[in-house]
Amino acid sequence: MSALEIWVLIIGLTLITQLMRSTFLLFGDRFRLPERVQHGLRYAPVCALIALITPELFVLQGALDISASNPKLIAGIVAALSTLILRSMIATIAIGMVVFTVFRIIS
Repeated sequence: MSALEIWVLIIGLTLITQLMRSTFLLFGDRFRLPERVQHGLRYAPVCALIALITPELFVLQGALDISASNPKLIAGIVAALSTLILRSMIATIAIGMVVFTVFRIIS
């Protein structure tokens, strides 16, 4: 591929991406999503974050590790429990990081 072809491809993909993202802003008032779909979309960011983080909790040094010696797994469980109890994102992050750090220092 020549440099011109690469630049045309980059610019073309940029335009397509911007067009796809801006359609919701341009035409959002004309098309109403059903209430059930709107309610379900509220959970999409949380589900995406969980899908990214959860697999990392079960892997230690490139291998599956679901033992009590896995500091990421222990910290994740403690952070999830603190979320259920405290309902505070900042407290959850702080507690999870403290537990993770303590378990890494211990093991």
